Amino acid sequence: MKNIFSGLFRSAETITEKQVERNFVKTVKEAGGLAMKFVSPGRVGVPDRIVLLPGGRAVFAEIKRPSGHLRKSQEAAHREIRAKGFPVCVIRSDADIRTFCEFFFDA
Repeated sequence: MKNIFSGLFRSAETITEKQVERNFVKTVKEAGGLAMKFVSPGRVGVPDRIVLLPGGRAVFAEIKRPSGHLRKSQEAAHREIRAKGFPVCVIRSDADIRTFCEFFFDA
């Protein structure tokens, strides 16, 4: 007998980075922020998104799938950005998205 529910629910391990990123952008927008794609030609390891928050604040976000790991170049870029006083958050799941919004949007 075929399981009619197979394929309806994805385990955390099968969620793609693209899905996490899509959820992050949507949730940030609903909270009142703007999660813009961040590209820096000639630089490797920069975070995926720069999040513009109410009140003129900015936060960088690196999006990974749940089991994803940072590359050495990403770790170095994150250290450099943090040294300038900007937060860098790694987002891997819906729980991380909720925590991000609760912290930065006082939700």
